[in-house]
Amino acid sequence: MEQPPFAEEIIQWYQKHHRDLPWRHTLDPYQIWLSEVILQQTRVAQGLPYYQKFVEAFPTVYDLAHASEQEVLRLWQGLGYYSRARNLHACAKSIVADHRGEFPKTYHELLKLKGVGAYTAAAIASFAFNETVPVVDGNVYRVLSRVFGVDDDILSTTGQKNFRKLADQLVPAGQANVYNQAIMEFGALQCTPANPACLLCPLSAMCYAYQHGKQKTLPVKIKKGKVKDRYLHYLVVRLGDKVLMKQRPEKGIWAGLYDFYLIETKQPRKWDELNDPVLNEIIQQQPQVEKSELLQHQLSHQRLHVTFYSIVLNGNLVKEPHYSAGKFYSREEIEELPKPILIDNFLRNNHL
Repeated sequence: MEQPPFAEEIIQWYQKHHRDLPWRHTLDPYQIWLSEVILQQTRVAQGLPYYQKFVEAFPTVYDLAHASEQEVLRLWQGLGYYSRARNLHACAKSIVADHRGEFPKTYHELLKLKGVGAYTAAAIASFAFNETVPVVDGNVYRVLSRVFGVDDDILSTTGQKNFRKLADQLVPAGQANVYNQAIMEFGALQCTPANPACLLCPLSAMCYAYQHGKQKTLPVKIKKGKVKDRYLHYLVVRLGDKVLMKQRPEKGIWAGLYDFYLIETKQPRKWDELNDPVLNEIIQQQPQVEKSELLQHQLSHQRLHVTFYSIVLNGNLVKEPHYSAGKFYSREEIEELPKPILIDNFLRNNHL
């Protein structure tokens, strides 16, 4: 059931406390779309530099559409979820090819674009065109769950449907743009996941969680699935000032990005326990080998146990050896390759 004071209080709070962010100074659907895609599951502090780099490199949707995939992935490097970068690129191409560079102006038409889901479509429709549709992200789930005492699992289909229904009822007609920005900002700054500022909250009098001491139990989020452990052994093969790199397959983690030659095992393995044809060929050349400390790298549902083996080949080789799925690149060439942040950090930390 709609409570008119809720939207009014949220908007009044926003007008006093919102952060000054560049995408809040435009009605350009392209820039709004860029910001929303970049900021999905990314904090503003981390996402802002990426947004600025994308707007500078690709000022219009035409510029993004005409860029190469490698250019897009290179700028995206470090954000993770690289399928989003590919969908971003594909969507830009579609908007140019099928919509003459113009974004559709309604929520339902925006939903038809590649890689644009309910959240992003609602954000563009309300922020750029002021359509009366709710934007529902993690911040909004948290605010609605706590204020209205909704204990549905936010990861369940039923829960998401019920939250969407409630959110629909609360969007004030004619103010969707400012209201949606306000409730998202309220969740990010005031009604935070841990230690929300309840004593200074303008909604405390109407907030179910505050009145019943349930700030820590709402919203309900039942995580599913186990974290998979993977054991990665990277061969960082150097020949002079060049390093062996390879492009990853189009499926799986870091699809299409570049990393070193990889040996993956199901269990932890030592150097002398690794068995691989390329490694066997390299060993015959009696290279210098230096092992890194074991690193752990956490992905959403995978925990990577990573060891780097720095291998320096004999500089007297007559010609560069050829290894399957790999090629030797200079430092300048490597700088231009899109790489997982794990690989980029190793290269920088070891001055390769």
